[in-house]
Amino acid sequence: MLALFVRLQTLFVTGYDRVTSEDDGATAVEYGLLVGLIAVAIVATLLLLGPKLAGLFTTVTDAIPGAAA
Repeated sequence: MLALFVRLQTLFVTGYDRVTSEDDGATAVEYGLLVGLIAVAIVATLLLLGPKLAGLFTTVTDAIPGAAA
């Protein structure tokens, strides 16, 4: 409730432009956190599935005649 009051006071005292510009910083932080979370998910997936994928590629490579040069 206090945050709403402060935002309304800011709107009337300093104008609408300042209120909208403050939201840009919060949005950038949210996008940064989202990118960080996606990066962690990719690394975790690669760590979990990496050895299995390496084994699969080795099996497929060994099954191709003339592939081992």
